[in-house]
Amino acid sequence: MTTRLHPVWFPAVLLAALVPTFAALGVWQLHRADDKRAVQQEYDARAAEPRLRLGPRLQSADELSFRRVVARGRYDPDYQILLDNRVHNHVVGYEVLTPLRLEGGDTRVLVDRGWVALGESRAQLPPIETPTDVREISGVAKVPSGCGFMCRFVFGTPPTNTPGWQPVWPRLDVTRYAATVPFAVQPVVVLLDADAAHGYVREWTRLDDGIVVHQAYAAQWFALAVLAVVIVTVFLRRHASRRSRR
Repeated sequence: MTTRLHPVWFPAVLLAALVPTFAALGVWQLHRADDKRAVQQEYDARAAEPRLRLGPRLQSADELSFRRVVARGRYDPDYQILLDNRVHNHVVGYEVLTPLRLEGGDTRVLVDRGWVALGESRAQLPPIETPTDVREISGVAKVPSGCGFMCRFVFGTPPTNTPGWQPVWPRLDVTRYAATVPFAVQPVVVLLDADAAHGYVREWTRLDDGIVVHQAYAAQWFALAVLAVVIVTVFLRRHASRRSRR
């Protein structure tokens, strides 16, 4: 003889099953906050070290990540890219990344010169002014985050093997960029200092700015877990009370 669960119990069982899921999601958000805090601590420590001068010799991403760097060379606007769907103060625009040809060789490093507004439409790109003289730039070297399957599904794939240079990219993939251009590229992007005169809007945020957001999400998940427990408890008490009155 098999015991069948009465349909009235289904909501209670479902909510009880969701409690550990909600709790696990809350813990996951706290772990993400801890990860960002650790990365910010590493960033602060490495940014306090003496500046590195970038040259034509290719360096590793680990060697350059989070370091303050200086570089001298000429911008190469022919291989400039605009990262699409970047938002500043609720306005959609592009992030302007221009390769700098480093003195002494043919190696480039991508320099993030800041944000520029979209303009009237996507059919017409905003005018980007790029200095043509030799410049010495300084900023923080950042290794762009990777992009997995879901990222590629949402944002698409950067253009490759397309006639002519495609300036608008949905996201930055330095490895793919290096495979697309006819020169060597350092494995980082330099976030141009905010006081540089030859750029656009640059309000770089700290890496740990998102910690409060993760903590808020964690609180929401824990609150849902508590709410589920309360609902199940009330349901069981009412059900028991109805049975006792029969």
